[in-house]
Amino acid sequence: MRVTTLTPNLIQLTTLPRVFPVNCYLVREDDGFTLVDTGIRGAKNILAAAARLGAPIRRIALTHGHADHVGGLDDLHAALPDAEVLISARDARPLAGDRSLDPGEAGTKLRGSWKTCATKPTRLLKVGDRVGSLEVAAAAGHSPGHVAFLDTRDRSLIAGDAFQTRGGIAVAGVARPLFPFVAMGTWHGPTALAGARGLRALNPSLLVVGHGLALTSPAAAMDRAIAAAARKWGQQPAHAG
Repeated sequence: MRVTTLTPNLIQLTTLPRVFPVNCYLVREDDGFTLVDTGIRGAKNILAAAARLGAPIRRIALTHGHADHVGGLDDLHAALPDAEVLISARDARPLAGDRSLDPGEAGTKLRGSWKTCATKPTRLLKVGDRVGSLEVAAAAGHSPGHVAFLDTRDRSLIAGDAFQTRGGIAVAGVARPLFPFVAMGTWHGPTALAGARGLRALNPSLLVVGHGLALTSPAAAMDRAIAAAARKWGQQPAHAG
């Protein structure tokens, strides 16, 4: 596992960095860490990283329920039974095994690799909720209940798979030839575009994602990605900000 300190409060943990990079994040709070996403499998390396950094994991917050983001959840919950587990109400359903769509939702089925977890959330998130210093932001599209987390201290944005930077920046649903997997697993592209515009309107100082490197001062790059997604789905290219 590669451990990268991005800011005094944000540490990126990356598995398989040269092959299929999957990021999760430790966010430092006064009482310990919030872990955002859990990677593909296991808990050992995440727990070891937190121990080396000198603080316990108090909360596990999930951007969405795909297997590469929740794969370590059950092992982590077994090791940290008192840690909060947080996910949006909509993505809590597929996390528990219910992959059905709600009436009126776009498409015919969920896409991507989903894992049914035995761990039950302790809190269901909605937009505007706070998780320590993090504010929950709407980011649906890659999955119906996808959320992002904005650190209110410095405006670092943990975007999950709403954007990718591996293979070039892109909104979920826009394939990058060198790393097409985020697009392949995206439930509904136009919804993802709307979510990306909303995240851009937050004017983040730093963009971090599930797959790829962090981007500082990301506004221009986000605008390019949003414009490309708008062209793909026949919409006006202007961003929401």
